[in-house]
Amino acid sequence: MSNMISKDKRTAALHNLGCKVNAYETEAMTAMLKEAGYEIVPFTERADVYVINTCTVTNEADRKSRQMLSRARRMNPDAVICAVGCYVQTQSAAASGFADILLGTNEKHRLTGLIDRAFAKRTDSSFAEPEVCVNDVSAPSLYEELPDHLPEERTRAVLKIQDGCNQFCSYCAIPLARGRVRSRKPEDVLREARFLADAGIREIVLTGIHLCSYGTDFAGSSGLDPLIDLIGKIAAIPGICRIRLGSLEPGYMTEEAIRKMAGIRELCPHFHLSLQSGCDATLKRMNRHYTTEQFRQVCARLRACFDEPTLTTDVIVGFPGESEEEFALTREFLEEIRFYHTHIFKYSRRDGTRAALMPDQVPAAVKTRRSRVLNELNEFHKEYYSKLMEGRRESVLLEEPAEGGWTGHTAGYMKAFVQGTGHCRNELFCGIIGKEIQLSD
Repeated sequence: MSNMISKDKRTAALHNLGCKVNAYETEAMTAMLKEAGYEIVPFTERADVYVINTCTVTNEADRKSRQMLSRARRMNPDAVICAVGCYVQTQSAAASGFADILLGTNEKHRLTGLIDRAFAKRTDSSFAEPEVCVNDVSAPSLYEELPDHLPEERTRAVLKIQDGCNQFCSYCAIPLARGRVRSRKPEDVLREARFLADAGIREIVLTGIHLCSYGTDFAGSSGLDPLIDLIGKIAAIPGICRIRLGSLEPGYMTEEAIRKMAGIRELCPHFHLSLQSGCDATLKRMNRHYTTEQFRQVCARLRACFDEPTLTTDVIVGFPGESEEEFALTREFLEEIRFYHTHIFKYSRRDGTRAALMPDQVPAAVKTRRSRVLNELNEFHKEYYSKLMEGRRESVLLEEPAEGGWTGHTAGYMKAFVQGTGHCRNELFCGIIGKEIQLSD
């Protein structure tokens, strides 16, 4: 039995599902387990402890969360199985049949203590009832601090600065899973950013559940000012060459805010703007807080203030009531804006959201057809943007060795190959974009 193994010889395996916020939290939980004396092994191996950081953004995410929990139990029936995160927060009763420990989205700091308790409770013949730590995230709470940690790749680091969302889009269960906006104190963000820089990290990706809300829960703060101020302070840390942002809300991207952002040299010209629909009527049903005209203006401002910025987006097809005419408007809007990449999602009905109760739910076959149409358009736009960027001088951050050179990403997040083997991870090179990056003198 696992509980007969001394603590300093126990193994733990972790699996992450979902977004960059989840990825950050999984890395933090890995650091917590290492600090507690566990040896971290791949999730495909037999381990004494399995930690699955779950996701609930779609029905498919729910299914994958259950699947990974079941897989862990099959790999070692005697292991302590920990289900963590959004699926647990919203569906703890369903998750309880798969795990020994259930941790909600604001309880990850309790992980190692509860694992120790789970081992202590076990006998050779029986298992204790699951330990459930799922609190009401709608109640006021503080940002949950997790330990500073390094990413495995030691090149680009995700840095979480915010949690929760107050937007309540009609299709989205994330406010139910993550609760209200909670911002991390600037001094704590800067401490971790300095820790990353001292370890050789050159690029930081700022992330949160609703990044544009960062600091709006601080007294006297509003708009993007707290976020822009934080970006400027991180940019001043020696060793930080790039700052990349997670998903941004168009309604926050005022002309003044964009001008301030353009004044920070270290800020990457790569902006992910959540569109969701190119039809105003659909946006209204979604409870999105902007119009297509406002979105169009934001894209124009970014392209005026940054030199060929990389714009990416999300789109949902098959939202309740989306007619062929409304879908056509979305397709036409995407053709007009020409995003470098569009993440296309089929609408997924989520219990507890307003959209789940709306009439005129769109059939699955229609969602599939519309998704296929937009994916074809997406491939065309990626090719268009790649040709547009050919011949441009760009910096590349070296990330992975490859045959005859290195691969990395430009500031605009285009993957590139750099010839030459006499280099090191985390070096920045300037090159000309073509079929491959040619090093500049």
